[in-house]
Amino acid sequence: MTKRFGIPAPAARLLVCSSCGAEFACNLSSDCWCADETARLPMPEDSGDGDCLCRDCLRKAAIPAVH
Repeated sequence: MTKRFGIPAPAARLLVCSSCGAEFACNLSSDCWCADETARLPMPEDSGDGDCLCRDCLRKAAIPAVH
C-alpha cells in the first residue's frame, strides 16, 4: 500500500459496541485492530443504527458463521 504524504490519517472514532455496549476505538485505517482479525462479518441487516462490534463480540459472532 502506498502512503499519501500530506494527507493526515482520519482521527480515531470512539464507538460503542452494538452488541455489548463496550467502548472501543476505530481509526478507519489499515492500522485498526480489526484489519488484523481473521473473523470477518458483514454488518447485520437488522442492526438498525448499530455500528461495528468490539473485538470480543466480533469473535463470538464469527463462531456460528464458521461452523
